[in-house]
Amino acid sequence: MTVEPSPAVVWDAPDGDAPARRASQRSYSAVARKAKEEWLALFADDAVLEDPVGPSFFDTEGKGHRGKAAISAFWDMAIEPVLEFRFTIKDSFANGNACANIGTFSTRLEGGTQADTELIAVYRVDEAGLITSMAAHWEVERTMATVRPV
Repeated sequence: MTVEPSPAVVWDAPDGDAPARRASQRSYSAVARKAKEEWLALFADDAVLEDPVGPSFFDTEGKGHRGKAAISAFWDMAIEPVLEFRFTIKDSFANGNACANIGTFSTRLEGGTQADTELIAVYRVDEAGLITSMAAHWEVERTMATVRPV
């Protein structure tokens, strides 16, 4: 991985130099360090973020968070309250302007609980390497089943 190393980001996957893969790695690093402005700068102005894909408590209509203002609001709702993130990427497939990563996102929450989210995260970038879409495929029920005291 050629982004700032972090014990909170474990990359146990192929690591060829692909623009979408690099953008995903920068995204994980910024989230783990709680660097909101750095994270937002990775997105194109008209980007769409779906995390998870479809209707959820983060996106009741399931249409995704469109544009930087909506993506910033997603950070405030879904990322800011988390005390600690750990990303373990087990596999990564990069093709053209896209990348699909398979991994586990572990979160530590206030109140002393932890949860693990198994997912596939698909990133697409534009010619400048900015994220145009991020779609995280995971199931809320499976994550909730992992909630435990730390």
